Amino acid sequence: MLVLTRKLHQSIIIGDEIEIVILEVRGEQVRIGIRAPKDVSVHRKEIYEQIQEENKGSSEVRPEDIPG
Repeated sequence: MLVLTRKLHQSIIIGDEIEIVILEVRGEQVRIGIRAPKDVSVHRKEIYEQIQEENKGSSEVRPEDIPG
């Protein structure tokens, strides 16, 4: 894991098209802004994991799901 230190309003660039900006630091919380192309999905990790679980469940075919 790469660990970087940034101050308020400083950025991190990922690849050529993704920029992460530190917007606010309040106690132990940090607000970030993410600039990315519209075709790049950006999710909080817990939401991403939930989506993955739903997709996994949707891809499983049970015999009773097949008509006939």
